[in-house]
Amino acid sequence: MIEPQAPAPPGTAPPPRRGAGQARLPVRPATGRFLVLAGVFVCAACGLVYELELVALASYLIGDSITQASVVLSVMVFAMGIGSLLAKRLRCRAAAGFGAVEALLALVGGCSAMALYAVFAWTGDWGGAWTNGSSYLLVAFSLAIGLLIGAEVPLLMELIQRVRRQDAGGAVADLFAADYVGALAGGLAFPFLLLPLLGQLTATLITGTVNAIAGAALVLGLFRQDLTRRGRWLLVVANLLVLALLASAAVLVDDFERSARHAMYGRDVRVAMHTDVQDVVLTGGTDGSGLDLYLDGRLRVSGSDERRYHEALVHPAMNGPHARVLVLGGGDGLAVREVLRHRGVRRVDVVELDTEFVELARTDPALSALNGHAYGDPRVRVVAADAFGWLRQAPRDAYDVVVSDLPDPENTSSTKLYSQEFYGLAREVLGAGGRLVVHAGPVAARPHAFWTVDATVRAAGLRTVPYSVGGRDSEATDGSRIPHDWGYVLASRARPRLGTAAGAPGVPSLQAGVRAAARTRLGGLPPSTLVHPRYAD
Repeated sequence: MIEPQAPAPPGTAPPPRRGAGQARLPVRPATGRFLVLAGVFVCAACGLVYELELVALASYLIGDSITQASVVLSVMVFAMGIGSLLAKRLRCRAAAGFGAVEALLALVGGCSAMALYAVFAWTGDWGGAWTNGSSYLLVAFSLAIGLLIGAEVPLLMELIQRVRRQDAGGAVADLFAADYVGALAGGLAFPFLLLPLLGQLTATLITGTVNAIAGAALVLGLFRQDLTRRGRWLLVVANLLVLALLASAAVLVDDFERSARHAMYGRDVRVAMHTDVQDVVLTGGTDGSGLDLYLDGRLRVSGSDERRYHEALVHPAMNGPHARVLVLGGGDGLAVREVLRHRGVRRVDVVELDTEFVELARTDPALSALNGHAYGDPRVRVVAADAFGWLRQAPRDAYDVVVSDLPDPENTSSTKLYSQEFYGLAREVLGAGGRLVVHAGPVAARPHAFWTVDATVRAAGLRTVPYSVGGRDSEATDGSRIPHDWGYVLASRARPRLGTAAGAPGVPSLQAGVRAAARTRLGGLPPSTLVHPRYAD
């Protein structure tokens, strides 16, 4: 006969499950509890570094930082929930399970940056299914890392209870407090310490190393009695292999990066530098070869046809008073070169956030020769600032011409520089009869973005004349030639007249460019604003 059980008094901890009693620790329980929470802190910091690294590298390689951050975060959070559920089966072997999870997480997370970079560099021009290879791999790594991070929580909960039994609410509070503080440390360390000092690849490899050491030390140091002799040796060997792989990758990371750079840019790479703002690569420019400039992995300047782009950008805007000129962006100095070709220019202010890039344009022999040593002209003054913030403080009616030579609006980080608020600020610095010209991206390839720029400029109170000029031809994956163009929007308070000043270098087929742009017109588009960017096609 089964005797009835009296209910346990309130506040009494439930009896331990079979096999889940207090662990035999080599230290006092209070010290053991502190060490477990320290392990939670380190593992949480490493996990957030992996997450930020995926977002940062994907934004650099694939573009559109908001989309990439959304993909990484949503997939990773979903995977963390699945990982927590799957880890319930490992709670009876929490120490061994946690050691295995951390070793695998260190390997996958530590190698994720190199794997993404390798796929982007070596398969980016294969076409077909490989066109989106980096995006697929990003999702795969987000899923794998999320599963492993999610598996940590129930295992760590079990381990902290093995040190000293306490009520579930208190254990969860302690665990999450250490987890969130560790996430804060990792989140601050990545942009302010790891990225500037080590770069993305080395920083991720070092993070994986720390992750592996912390996981192995916690299990083998505190909970080795929970493992069999064979289990301990397996864990030691697995972590040594992970550490060896990460160390080997760290030693070879410079050679790997150099080879990947050659795969993307060819063998004629002269300058490769990471500034506080962007990655800058210069190829060619010596022995008669053409100079190409890449910013964040994308071709921004081709020496073979950059004059067509910059002449079409600058000279129509200079048709009128042009003594005072403001150039927003254009750190390469090529737009400034075209401005200085006009007589009567007394002052040129260049607002460029990346001062290291400007210094390169000033000192690199090939690039400074291409820009006509524009930064050596005493009329040119460089201001190191964000264009949006600088315009908010700029004096009114200070310029006759404003040249907006900024990255395409497809880049999420630049959409505020193509907003109605931005153009409203630019309008305020224009003097009477002043003109604004905006590089608005390709017309034929991205008509929605181009005509959104036009609608946004008009919403800021300016009248516009959109136009385009033909650009370089590039070879498609099927071997055909695809023509490209550059689109511009010329604007002023009164409707501007499209043309070039007498004696200025001619820009061929301006009226043809107006007609070519008009053929792609999309009407009824709303303007893009800071709180509602509209450039995603």
